[in-house]
Amino acid sequence: MNLLFSNDRRGSYPESWYAATASDLAPFPVLKGEMRADVCVVGGGYTGLSAALHLAEAGLDVVLVEAHRVGFGASGRNGGQLGSGQRVDQPSLEKLVGAGPARHLWDLGEEAKTLVRDLISRHGIDCHLRPGVAWCGSSQSEVADLHAYARHMGEHYGYGIEALDREAFREVCPSPDYAGGVIDMGAAHLHPLRLAQGLAAAAAAAGARIFERSLVLELSAGTGGVVRCESGSVRADNVILAANGYLGGLQPQVARRVMPINNFIVATEPLGARTAEVLTRDIAVADSKFVVNYFRLSHDGRLLFGGGESYGYRFPSDIRATVRKPMLKVFPSLADVRLEHAWGGTLAITMKRLPLLARLGPNLLSASGYSGHGVGTAVHAGRLLAEAVRGQSAGFDAMAALPTPAFPGGAGLRSPLLALAMSWYALRDKLGI
Repeated sequence: MNLLFSNDRRGSYPESWYAATASDLAPFPVLKGEMRADVCVVGGGYTGLSAALHLAEAGLDVVLVEAHRVGFGASGRNGGQLGSGQRVDQPSLEKLVGAGPARHLWDLGEEAKTLVRDLISRHGIDCHLRPGVAWCGSSQSEVADLHAYARHMGEHYGYGIEALDREAFREVCPSPDYAGGVIDMGAAHLHPLRLAQGLAAAAAAAGARIFERSLVLELSAGTGGVVRCESGSVRADNVILAANGYLGGLQPQVARRVMPINNFIVATEPLGARTAEVLTRDIAVADSKFVVNYFRLSHDGRLLFGGGESYGYRFPSDIRATVRKPMLKVFPSLADVRLEHAWGGTLAITMKRLPLLARLGPNLLSASGYSGHGVGTAVHAGRLLAEAVRGQSAGFDAMAALPTPAFPGGAGLRSPLLALAMSWYALRDKLGI
């Protein structure tokens, strides 16, 4: 098999607070027999569901195949932050690609947020969308960098980001670990699995044929593509790969430039009045550490806290212990609070933390490698893929032009080398370097 699911059960969603509070979306059937379509989409996360929805709305015959349930992977398990821009900040993008292209990438990022909000509104997706994402630092130098970024965005992009010193930030987030930060009220947070399920329902209503529990074993692409699953196959004029961290070895050109990593989240018991020990505003937060800690309050008053990473497809034996350590560093007063849910998900990163959109052949397109910034970027990438299939490729081509070099060491050494690098950065975080 080309896709690995060592931590997952194929017939159901993995345990998480998201799964426990998901919508009642009936399972889609298993793909059986041979089918014909204009487009076959491989992967039922944000990218694939968005592509299928936009293609079906344009009148194309679309088949989507998903190895598990729609939203089963990172799309249904992530931190739920709908961030602004790209994963890489604007000053870094300006140095990397130039001021003009960086501005275009910012505009595409803003387009992504607008698209997500519009889809939620248009299709009535109940995913608890709320405005506001903060970034914070543990040292004065980190806070100074964040405040400089806020000034840069205001002066050069006309985009308002609120800067907070230590006292002002602690009025919002009373953690003793943070020395200040910024708040971006143009960003947002939401229930990620409910968003994925809502996109699936919308795609199916538009005419897309969705098949779950239909693992792709191999694909061939030429003048037409053939996608072979365990109990059936799809012959299509165009194929879209949207498997992200679960692509495995299905497409070596992508695998060389995209690395699967795992991130972990816990959900506490409902905090009641103690939510004020975490946040006094209904926003999401991420810090400036290389291995980012991120958190927010759920709509039922739990702390959702993410932290820690592993590489490949293996999860730690005790996710609660993995996440509890950084959680208590940020919120030591919660040492007595019960962790009712703990889960992980496999996402995909690239060397430069920029998404990989690629034309792998005349009729084979791929999008992946969102590097922890996928809620908006992946949904937007799905629309760009759909437009490219229809011959409108300006947005797709702009994203495909981003530098996405291969990881050093090939498939065998890339994970150990990354783990070594991440250990060094984790040590820097601990020492405050």
